[in-house]
Amino acid sequence: MNAMTDLVTENKIPAGEGSRRMVLWMQEHLAFLLDPLAAAADAALEATGALLLAPPPLVAIGLIAAAAYGLHRSWKAPVLAAGVLLFILNQGYWRETARTLACVLWAAGLCAGLGIPAGIWCARHPRAWRAWARPTLDMMQTLPTFVYLIPMLALFGLGYAPGLVATAIFAMPAMVRMTYLGVTGVPRDLVEVGTAFGANRRQLLWMVQMPAAMPSVMAGLTQCVMLSLSMVVIAALVGTPGLGVPVVRALNTGPRGVALGFESGLCIVALAILIDRLCRPPARRR
Repeated sequence: MNAMTDLVTENKIPAGEGSRRMVLWMQEHLAFLLDPLAAAADAALEATGALLLAPPPLVAIGLIAAAAYGLHRSWKAPVLAAGVLLFILNQGYWRETARTLACVLWAAGLCAGLGIPAGIWCARHPRAWRAWARPTLDMMQTLPTFVYLIPMLALFGLGYAPGLVATAIFAMPAMVRMTYLGVTGVPRDLVEVGTAFGANRRQLLWMVQMPAAMPSVMAGLTQCVMLSLSMVVIAALVGTPGLGVPVVRALNTGPRGVALGFESGLCIVALAILIDRLCRPPARRR
């Protein structure tokens, strides 16, 4: 029995070593592409954060509250938005919140831009979905979040770029899955009606299937935003600015950082609640 155990343990599958070699190969042969991408990501997120910080805080709060009312046509949405943002401003985390929001917006945009076409492709190719797409998404969703940061840090260095890429990779499976479920869940009767009227595959997709799948796609986008927010906080460990930085600082200071940790944590929770409420579709009146 011991001999069999030794046989298994001595012939180790080089999973970790293979990953290390792949990252080293990318560092050596793709530096001409990774370095400009990192610089572009840093510049884009810095510009977005500066744009969000351009108006005075009270003016920005008023604009966001007005936008919330325009989206939901209810007094509850602007009251919630104003209350949450005033609390963040009161706690002194306005600048960190703007940087976190900039990273969340870019990560959610990447997830939507790549995840929706991938979900449509998986819906069009069920064999590929069952063979390798679904297992790959399962692995991406179950892999610990900190594991994403290790190769991103090696490839992009400290800054916005590793946090943005790791956040997009972490949140994208939700977008792909919800798009796939939305497209494949379209009633067959609708597809048959579109076919009967002479629609081709492209017209069926954009005029029948996607409008019917839009609630599922929007739910996937909301999930991407929330997952991006949770990952952006963890990305502070690789130098991504935002609300995660005071959390990491509080962890490093021990008991003296309890107040700092609770303040920044409550701001993160408040921002998550606000984003979740604003991203929900407005309730339809009877």
